[in-house]
Amino acid sequence: MLTLFHHPLFASCRFVRLAFGEYGEELALIEEKPWMRRKEFLSLNPAGNLPVLLAEGDVPIVGASVIAEYLDETRGVLKRDKRLFVEGSMERAEIRRLTDWYLVKAESEVTRHLVRERALKPHMPAEAGGGSPDSTAIRAARANIRQHMKYTNWLAGTRPWLAGSRLTYADLAAAATLSVLDYLGEIDWREHVAAREWYTRLKSRPSFRPLLADRVRGLSPVSHYADLDF
Repeated sequence: MLTLFHHPLFASCRFVRLAFGEYGEELALIEEKPWMRRKEFLSLNPAGNLPVLLAEGDVPIVGASVIAEYLDETRGVLKRDKRLFVEGSMERAEIRRLTDWYLVKAESEVTRHLVRERALKPHMPAEAGGGSPDSTAIRAARANIRQHMKYTNWLAGTRPWLAGSRLTYADLAAAATLSVLDYLGEIDWREHVAAREWYTRLKSRPSFRPLLADRVRGLSPVSHYADLDF
């Protein structure tokens, strides 16, 4: 069994967990607090960021997109119609674009700030940046949610899956990101019917069950978080 260093409220880590779950592979999980900068963790990844996968031979593979490429090359090519990538170069480009949209753009504009201010800072030591939440950062992130939800709603309303005709890494990246925001109660699903229906399909998949069981100390999820029918 491979080992993943992760944090339960980091979308990039959830993305990797979903991908392995779709391929029916279990991961040994080690929850890491990257702000602690443990020597043992930094020896695996000097950059100190998550996720980090210990692959065969305990070789560290760093970063969600790098892990996804590794997973596709070692497992995905054998999955045929269940592969999370597709064969066509243009289709693969669209999958990569949307994966980047959610794990990089949405992360930098929304998710990172809400997770840090609402979930992490109250438990971080002052020397690591802990303290009272920054209300300005929270307001800015919440304002940015609207555009990302509108775009997700448009994608879900015009395509069978976000990147095309089948489930791909793009759907997992989006679901990982929105699941974090949903845990925090930051999404008004009533305004985004197509996105809600798409998310319900993702939420009902076996790979999603471990995420729905996640709990973070001192911060309970919104009441409908684990409800498959909202």
